[in-house]
Amino acid sequence: MEKFFLGLLIVFILLALPYFSKLYGLKKINKSDIPETGDWVKLSRGHIYFEWFLPSSSINPKGTMVLVHGFSTPSFVWGGLVNNFVNAGYKVLVYDHFGRGFSERPRVAYDKSLYLETLRELISSQNIEESVHLVGYSMGGPIAGYYADTYPEDTKSVSLIAPAGFSKVSSATKSWRTMPIIGDWFWRVFSDRLYGIGNMSETQYSDDPLSINEDEFLPLFQDQLRFRGFNESLLSTIRNFNLFDVRNMYESLNSKEIPILALWGKKDGVVPFSGSQEFERIFNKGKLVSLEKGTHDITYRQPTIVGEEILHFINSI
Repeated sequence: MEKFFLGLLIVFILLALPYFSKLYGLKKINKSDIPETGDWVKLSRGHIYFEWFLPSSSINPKGTMVLVHGFSTPSFVWGGLVNNFVNAGYKVLVYDHFGRGFSERPRVAYDKSLYLETLRELISSQNIEESVHLVGYSMGGPIAGYYADTYPEDTKSVSLIAPAGFSKVSSATKSWRTMPIIGDWFWRVFSDRLYGIGNMSETQYSDDPLSINEDEFLPLFQDQLRFRGFNESLLSTIRNFNLFDVRNMYESLNSKEIPILALWGKKDGVVPFSGSQEFERIFNKGKLVSLEKGTHDITYRQPTIVGEEILHFINSI
C-alpha cells in the first residue's frame, strides 16, 4: 500500500512540475505594461486595451470603423490595414479582447455575453454616437455579427474576414483536451504546440509591402504570453463560445438588412472556404470576395487587397 501511494505521489509530482514550471515567471498585467500609443478603459469586467487611429485634420471624417480581432492574435493584426482606412478618411478603433494582448485577464467565462458586452461597453465608453462599420476577423466575425444583430441601429455595415461560424460544431469542443483539470493541465503544458509558437501562420512571408511577415509577427504575438491568464482565456473560449456554427445568428442578422461583405481565402486551412457557400446561402444580398491564393492569414499577409476591398465596399454604402 505504501508503494502504491508513493507511486501516486511520484506521478503527481511528475505531472505538476511541467504545469507549474509554465506558470513560473508569468506576471499580472497592469497599466504600466501597455504601449504608449493606446490606453486602458475600465469596463464592467476589467480594463480593456484600445487604440484610436485618426485621419489628418485636413480630411473630413467619413465615419468610424471598429475592428474586432480573432481567437488568439490581438489587435496588432490590423497593422497593415489601419493606415489605408485612416488615409481614406475613417476614424479607426481597435482593441484587445479580455485575456489577449494588453487587456486584463478576468477569471470569468469567456462566452458570447462577455464578448458582446465588451464591444458594447467599449463603444459606449468612447462616446461614439454614429453607427459604425464593424470589421471582424475569424472569431471576430461572430462577435461583430452578434453586435450587429443585437444593435442594428448602431451598425452601418459588417465586413467579415475569414469568418468563423459557418460550419458544423467540431468534436474538438467536446474532447478530453477541454475537460476540467485534465484539459487545464494539457493546455498549460503543451501550450506552445497548441497555438503554434514558431509557426503561427499558414504562410511565412508575403511580398505585399504592408504585410506583417512571420519574423515580425512572432515577437508581437509572444509579447502577450508574459502575462498570466492568456492560456486560460483561450481554453475558456473554446469551452464557452461557439467558434464553429452560429448560422442561426447570421440568419437573424440577414433579416436586419445591414450591408455585409465577406473576404475569404480559397486556401484557408483554419476556416475552410467551403463555409462561403453558407455565407452566400444566408446572405443572399451580401457580397463575397474570394482570394485565389489566400489562406487564413489574409488580414496581415495580404492587407493591401483586403483593405481595398473593404474600402470599396463601405464607400459604396
